[in-house]
Amino acid sequence: MRKALTTGFFAAVSLVAAAQSGTNSPYSQYGLGTLGEQSGGFNRGMNGLGIGFSEHNQVNCLNPASYATIDSLSFIFDAGVSGQITNYSESGVKVNAKNANFEYVIAGFRVAKRLGLSFGLLPYSNIGYSYSNKKPLNSTDGSTTVVYSNNAYSGSGGLHQVYLGAGWSPIKGLAIGVNAAYLWGDYTRSVVNSYTDVYANTLSKYYTAEVHSYKLDFGLQYTQKLTKKDALTLGLTYGLGHKLGADPKCQIISTNAQTAVADTTTHTIGNGLALPHTFGAGLMWNRANRWRIGVDYTLQKWSSVAYPKFDMSTNSYQLASGQFADRHKLTVGGEFCPEERGRNFFKRIHYRMGASYATDYLKIKGQNGPKEYSVSAGFGIPIVNGYNNRSLLNISAQWVRQDSKTFVTENSFRINIGLTFNERWFAKWKME
Repeated sequence: MRKALTTGFFAAVSLVAAAQSGTNSPYSQYGLGTLGEQSGGFNRGMNGLGIGFSEHNQVNCLNPASYATIDSLSFIFDAGVSGQITNYSESGVKVNAKNANFEYVIAGFRVAKRLGLSFGLLPYSNIGYSYSNKKPLNSTDGSTTVVYSNNAYSGSGGLHQVYLGAGWSPIKGLAIGVNAAYLWGDYTRSVVNSYTDVYANTLSKYYTAEVHSYKLDFGLQYTQKLTKKDALTLGLTYGLGHKLGADPKCQIISTNAQTAVADTTTHTIGNGLALPHTFGAGLMWNRANRWRIGVDYTLQKWSSVAYPKFDMSTNSYQLASGQFADRHKLTVGGEFCPEERGRNFFKRIHYRMGASYATDYLKIKGQNGPKEYSVSAGFGIPIVNGYNNRSLLNISAQWVRQDSKTFVTENSFRINIGLTFNERWFAKWKME
């Protein structure tokens, strides 16, 4: 079984690395794209809650300090997939899209007393869109042919992170941790402007970048016993903001409609992409290991990050501030498990719910991007057989609304499925 899990981990890493977590959102044409959920299956049942959670039988990569509480003798492996249906609407026009994705693969285990390790692969951002529009350039009086401008927009790519993390508890009730990740990926965005007039040139812009950098996230958790049955945990996180060492390019190609001769100009910005500083805080109330209720708040300081922009007036490609806004997210939720180690199957199920409100990090044409409202509900279903009774099947449903009165409104219904293997790898067997 151990060999099978190890093989499965590397196979899952290959699958995730080979394909982006899909999106069709037109908002992914801006910035680094649509930000991914950097969490495991049990977090998603609570709508991404977890900064104050420290689970002995789950890997909580939202706060690396939580690794210190992973069960001894166990190896935990968690892999998840998702499927979603999204409705896009603008000015009375509606379009539906479907996506299915291999989302994440993470693992964790205890290496020493009060010291746990975790490693895995998570998405950071996703880019995927394709749409076009057609506009008349001049009117007709019956003798003049109308010339139309066709604009086609498309993009693909995104960023992934493979991380190694550690959580250590120097004293009872206090834990600190760190995730060190290798961040990589690329994107290609294109804007192609053509005309129905055979004498007009076609103008194409291609925006590309390739990222190979690092990502560092730090965490702290402190648990205070309130009564014999009640405990309160405070969680704090910080993500380091820094330049990514990438050199984004803008390639402009003007193609003569009659001769097909192309004139190409390339602009490059050295070290033009960056991550924001990120701060998080969470509280979790634990009642006799049956009720766990929490609240999280995260702040991403995108407003201080400049991003490449092509200036039509000066025909230049340069870093410009004011394209992003700080992203705020508030999440509340929790889980209830009547009797985690009991014999009754239904009493061992984890029942989860969560809700969130978030602002977007994008500014589009000087206006703030859409506000995000989301809710989720899910179950952690124990897998019971003659070999193992510690593994869980995490299933959750999530509704997300990207609400905008000015731009596109998105409504997504998503199903998340995660399988958490909890294997007893490090026990010492005695022969009699």
